[in-house]
Amino acid sequence: MTARLLSYPLILVLTGLSCLAMLIPGLHALVIEDHSVAQAFFYSSILGLVLVITIAVAMSGRKRPENSDLENLASLFLAYTVLPLFLALPFYEGLETTSYLNAYVEMVSSLTTTGATLFDRPERLVDSLHLWRGLVGWLGGLLIWVSASAVLASMYLGGFEVTVSSEPGQSDLRAARFERASSARRLAQVTKELAPIYLGLTGALWVMLLISGDTPMTAAVHAMSTMSTSGISSVGGVDQATSGFAGEAVIFLFMLFALSRLTFSTDTMNTSRASLLRDPEFRIGIALVIGVPLLLFSRHWLAAFEVDEVESFSDAINALWGGMFTVLSFLSTTGFESASWATARDWSGLGTPGLVLLGLAILGGGVATTAGGVKLLRVYALYLNGQREMERLIHPSSVGRVSSFSRRIRKRGAFIAWIFFMLFALSLAVVTMIMAALGQDLESALVLTIAALATAGPLTQAAADTPIALIEMSPAAKLVFSTAMVVGRMETLAIIALFNPGLWRD
Repeated sequence: MTARLLSYPLILVLTGLSCLAMLIPGLHALVIEDHSVAQAFFYSSILGLVLVITIAVAMSGRKRPENSDLENLASLFLAYTVLPLFLALPFYEGLETTSYLNAYVEMVSSLTTTGATLFDRPERLVDSLHLWRGLVGWLGGLLIWVSASAVLASMYLGGFEVTVSSEPGQSDLRAARFERASSARRLAQVTKELAPIYLGLTGALWVMLLISGDTPMTAAVHAMSTMSTSGISSVGGVDQATSGFAGEAVIFLFMLFALSRLTFSTDTMNTSRASLLRDPEFRIGIALVIGVPLLLFSRHWLAAFEVDEVESFSDAINALWGGMFTVLSFLSTTGFESASWATARDWSGLGTPGLVLLGLAILGGGVATTAGGVKLLRVYALYLNGQREMERLIHPSSVGRVSSFSRRIRKRGAFIAWIFFMLFALSLAVVTMIMAALGQDLESALVLTIAALATAGPLTQAAADTPIALIEMSPAAKLVFSTAMVVGRMETLAIIALFNPGLWRD
């Protein structure tokens, strides 16, 4: 089966796009006269283009059936595991002071939009390499955005299994033949519709950050990492940027896109519910963004306000903003920390609020967005089911008065959501034990596992008592961490569907 997968046109397209993308940091390195880095990108781009053209010419005379959704899902898996081998080549050659394994893990982290970096000191990488990390993360965000709408939605995976009655990983039997025949056309159509929106939003955010005071490089990397929710930064985070509060406010608005697919599109809706204000994912996300900071800081704000009105009020506003920004950032699995987050921690009395950040990252963002985690729609399904069960405890013979949408979610959807939670918990336990066996202490192993499975890499620096030095992990631990990032990005249900032999039988 592997030989068949390597011949899929989708892999060639992704590799070709990666080759073209390498020209951007290559040109940047050429402009700043960093010729060794420029050569690394140009030579890697030429090598990749020659390989892609050669394979395309060799396959041009063959006639094969159009790829099915399952084959496109397999191509997506290969993109996250095999493509980083090529993406790491210019990074390895340009840096020259690291191993190829480190470069590979860095590219897996970027492509899966996890954003965990082995190089915690930004000055170790030149701007061209930072630009490449941000660009790979941005392309990874576009890849999962398009794949969610074109592949996962039709297979009822990635959170869509909650709202339908069909089995996860399988299309509706009545439309299976149509879906199989139109898979490539649907993929191209979705890309044509979403790519301009994704590019336009990134460009708009870049311009706003420039106006706010960021340098062009910092603004570009932060704009790409915000839209892709990768959390990649060329200066160590938005708290180190020169745009200050204005830059954080702009990024805050754009991170809202990760809470619900309805913030930018309605093409993946399974029902007629197209109102953003009625969308349960968006409402839960906003409730968390407002409620968590208020719960953490309200008691301390009232106590301090009685002592010094002016100073306490100013500190409280900073603490509240720092809490809201950071909560939204980790809920969307972006992982940026506000410059006021230190004030928020002091105000709340929490020395290391890592548990709060870990919980937010596990919840994650919306379905068919670039955010990771278990998805807010699954949380909503379990909430509806729990609410109904409590009603039945009080009134055993009652009949629920809800719409067909809510009725479907709280029954079939809640069952599938619970299965996913159990699979996520099982993956969490297994990977944590493996990481602990490979030399990590229990706290570090747990933080690393959640960071990988929730695709929230900055947790490794923010959630533990001391930042975790990823570069000091053993080679085996780095490979396990990379595998967990791929599993977290594709989700366990998709992995199970991919490796189910029964689904490959025509």
